[in-house]
Amino acid sequence: MRIEPDIKLDFCDVLLKPKRSTLSSRKDVELERTFKFLHSGYKWTGIPIISSNMTSVTTKEVAYKMIERGMLACLPKTLFWDVGRYEANVIQSFGMDTSKLDSLPGQFICIDVPNGYMQDVVDLTQKLRNGYGGTLNIIVGNVVTAEQTEALILAGADIVKVGIGSGSACSTRIKTGVGMPQMSAIIECSDAAHGLGGHIISDGGCTVAGDVAKAFAGGADFVMLGGMLAGHDENGSDFYGMSSERANNELSGGLRDYRASEGWELRLPARGPINRTLQDIEGGLRSACSYVGARRLKDLPKCATFVMVNRQANTSLWEHRS
Repeated sequence: MRIEPDIKLDFCDVLLKPKRSTLSSRKDVELERTFKFLHSGYKWTGIPIISSNMTSVTTKEVAYKMIERGMLACLPKTLFWDVGRYEANVIQSFGMDTSKLDSLPGQFICIDVPNGYMQDVVDLTQKLRNGYGGTLNIIVGNVVTAEQTEALILAGADIVKVGIGSGSACSTRIKTGVGMPQMSAIIECSDAAHGLGGHIISDGGCTVAGDVAKAFAGGADFVMLGGMLAGHDENGSDFYGMSSERANNELSGGLRDYRASEGWELRLPARGPINRTLQDIEGGLRSACSYVGARRLKDLPKCATFVMVNRQANTSLWEHRS
C-alpha cells in the first residue's frame, strides 16, 4: 500500500486567470481544430466536442445536431449506423466484441470499456491496429493515469479516453472507491499522450460550459459530454449511466450475480432544443479564450494559468434562477 501525497484537482478546484488580450471580440476566436492522428495518419477538422456514447444521450437526432455544428457524435454500442457521408463526424462504439466492425464503414471506432487497465484491452487495441493498419482511427478507454495512456497509444490507439467515476450518472467511485479527479487526470494523461504524438478525450465531469473550457485548457484535445447534453428535445428526460441497473436490464439481460450497479438513473427537467445548449458551450469557450488571449482553441493550453480556489462561484441565490 502507498499514498501519493500531492493533491489531485477537479474542475471546481481551479479557475482560469485572466490575462491581457488583443482580441476585440469573442467572435474572432477560432474553435475549429485540425488534428492528424498518430497511427492512422488521418486528418480531422472540426469543433472537438463529442456527445457521449450513452443510450440516453446520443440518439440519431442528437447525432445530426452535432454533425451540423461540426462536432462529433459517439454512438452507443447498441446503435450501429452505416454512416455514409457522415463518417468524419460519427464514432462507432464497441466493447470487447468487435465482430460487427467489418460491416460498419467509418473513420472512427471507440473501444469503450469502464476499465482500460485490463491487459485484454491493450491486446485488443494491438490486434485491431495490426489488422486494420492505417484505415481506422482507434479510440480506447477509459483510463486516468499517464502510464496506461502511454500503454494504449503504444499498442495502437490514436486517442485515449480519460475519466473514471467522473460522470454525473456514474457511481463507480461510490461502489469501488476507484477514480481520479478529472482536472488532474487530464493534465497527466494529456502530457503523456502528447509526448508520444497521441491525443486524449476528456470524458465526464463537466457540469457547465466553464468546465469544458478548463478541460481544453488543461490539455484535452477533445471533450466528451453526457449529462450536459441529456434531457433535451432530441433525447428525452431519462438519463442513466451505462453501468446502471436499467442499462444492464435493457442491454445485457440484467445484472450478473457477480456485478453491482455502478450508475444512477435520473429524471431531468426538459431543457428544450439541444442547439441552445451547444451554442451556450461554444459561447463560453469563445469567452474563455478571449479572457486569456487565445485567438484559437488550439492556443488555450499555452495561454492558460490556473489558480486553485476553495469556491468557484457565488451560489447564494441560485435557487431563485429562472
